[in-house]
Amino acid sequence: MKQTLKLLAALFVAVACQNTEKQASYIVQVSLGDWNQPDYTAQSVVSRIDSVANLIPVEKVIIGWSLDKDIYKEVGTYLHSKDIKMLLWLPVFAETEAVCDNQPAVDLWGNVPANYDLTAGEGFRFNCPTKPENLENVLGIYDRLFADCGFDGVFMDRVRSQSFVSGVSGVLSCGCPSCRERFLQEGVDLEVVKAEWDACGDEFLSVSGYTPEEGFTFTNATAADFFKAKGHIVSGSVASLCDSLHARGLEVGLDLYAPFMAPFVGQDYSILTAHADFIKPMLYRKTFAPAGMGFEYDLLKKAAPGAQGYPTFEMDVDFLESQLKAMEPYACGKFPGVEINYRAEIAPTSPEYVTESLQAIMSHGFDGAVLSWNIMEAPVPHIECLRP
Repeated sequence: MKQTLKLLAALFVAVACQNTEKQASYIVQVSLGDWNQPDYTAQSVVSRIDSVANLIPVEKVIIGWSLDKDIYKEVGTYLHSKDIKMLLWLPVFAETEAVCDNQPAVDLWGNVPANYDLTAGEGFRFNCPTKPENLENVLGIYDRLFADCGFDGVFMDRVRSQSFVSGVSGVLSCGCPSCRERFLQEGVDLEVVKAEWDACGDEFLSVSGYTPEEGFTFTNATAADFFKAKGHIVSGSVASLCDSLHARGLEVGLDLYAPFMAPFVGQDYSILTAHADFIKPMLYRKTFAPAGMGFEYDLLKKAAPGAQGYPTFEMDVDFLESQLKAMEPYACGKFPGVEINYRAEIAPTSPEYVTESLQAIMSHGFDGAVLSWNIMEAPVPHIECLRP
């Protein structure tokens, strides 16, 4: 009997160790540049992915959004021979001006929020999230330009409103007639919201507290109602696109802001995760550009310096843990985004930073990580450090 008990105990320990040492799966991103001239050939992409896949297990490749179909067909043939899925990297509410005409988003005063130009082809001008024509255009881009390229799925980027990169204007949107009607259906009159902002100024955005589970608690009831409704509206449109892509037999992934900033841009995790196969929250602690957690939080405080109650967040591993904890309740696949690209001024990453981030992710039992944002430029040491 004692020997049997010892054997059972040993098996229990072995299983426990196996569970805590779950092997990470990786999704990598290939940025081909803007819609026109691709930055890479199919051969160079295949060569790079092949070298990366010899170091770490690659499950999916997100690639886009050049219009050169031959690249996708050649890369897809290679990926499928290796049992790796290929997903189209598709912008939704921004950066589609080159391939379709969209109705731009406007703020509560009817003005188009200012652009934030990171690089050529990344203007970050956002479109209205409720206009039926805009949503039809997104599906039309896939159907018209990419349906015959062999994609296994679609990874939807820019599934949000503008953030604080254009000040408060981008966040207090969209105020077009279509969105005003949708807000009214949610019980929110945008004229009341506008009057409240005019009366309170920055204090409209004040908060009384923050927890990873509940996010920020707004002190102004109108502000709380506005952001709750905005999450329903923007995320509801994204959910409808997810459903339409699923009906085409496609897997769907979503590019999301970190949970603490997501409500400001209209991303409701409870809605989005119910319609996506996996999510990629951009948990970028070393990115000083849009979607960088510290970058976006600093912009919030600069845009509304009179707003009260916002705590100081250090972009350390403890804060990363808080965002991972906020993701735990959601049932879809979770592949947090970790920046492995290096740019001295924009993303001063290191192998140590990459491994620290991955260890935190896997300690929560998640599926793995998306290695962001362009595997073609990632330093080799940033990949080698992830070898099993």
